Amino acid sequence: MRFPRTARLAPPAPAAAGDVLAEAERLHVRLGAREVLRGVDVTARAGEVLALVGPNGAGKSTLLAALAADLRAGAGVVRVHGRPAADWTAPELALRRAVLPQSTALSFPFTVEEVVRMGRAPWAGAAGTDDEAAVAGAMAATEVAEFAARPFSALSGGERARVAFARVLAQHAPLLLLDEPTAALDLRHQELVLRVCRERARAGDAVVVVLHDLGLAAAYAHRVAVLSAGRVAADGPPAEVFTGELLSDVYRQPVEVLAHPRTGAVLVAPRRDP
Repeated sequence: MRFPRTARLAPPAPAAAGDVLAEAERLHVRLGAREVLRGVDVTARAGEVLALVGPNGAGKSTLLAALAADLRAGAGVVRVHGRPAADWTAPELALRRAVLPQSTALSFPFTVEEVVRMGRAPWAGAAGTDDEAAVAGAMAATEVAEFAARPFSALSGGERARVAFARVLAQHAPLLLLDEPTAALDLRHQELVLRVCRERARAGDAVVVVLHDLGLAAAYAHRVAVLSAGRVAADGPPAEVFTGELLSDVYRQPVEVLAHPRTGAVLVAPRRDP
């Protein structure tokens, strides 16, 4: 698959560690009759993995979509790379942020490699880009190269999730917005995806990831934002934010926060009485 040449756009300048690549300020979003987000403030910085956690319906996916400029704010503002999201054109945004939705459906029989190559579309016609290396690197990182020629429609749910993640990686955008990337994955590949997220942050990207597994969030996120009923209940390093009291209140389920006996890392588990 090859993409048509388009007018050349300037790629974003490299970010320094700590630069704000996306932020929401006093953000309100209404979907139908329901106000899903109510005055949310959150910041995604270069060099960090930010995990959005919280119970079902808390507003995590809505916040991610707003940061991606896929949902308009009812009030407040979303900025991407320092500018209001609405000020960017779609091609400009595609060079600055890559989005992984919860599910990916395709109507045509594309192969795995063709799906991953779709991530290179924003760079069509750009000088000095190596599409082949970007596609090969993304497929190797997600362990999908071995079935590159298979139809996407013939894959299992977990395999499709990894291919969709590879497409996002191939886009080489400095801001990654990932909605439940581990939901369909086995234990090995959950760890692989989040290791890749840390590697991208180490390379200077900002990664925002919606997670339901609090243990994974504690292990891999530099910061977590705990959402509850459309608001941010807490924002900070997992070791500071994840307390039994807060999580029990937010999830309406008794939760224990423990230290790993070997490493001292934060462990989160529901409290199960005999």
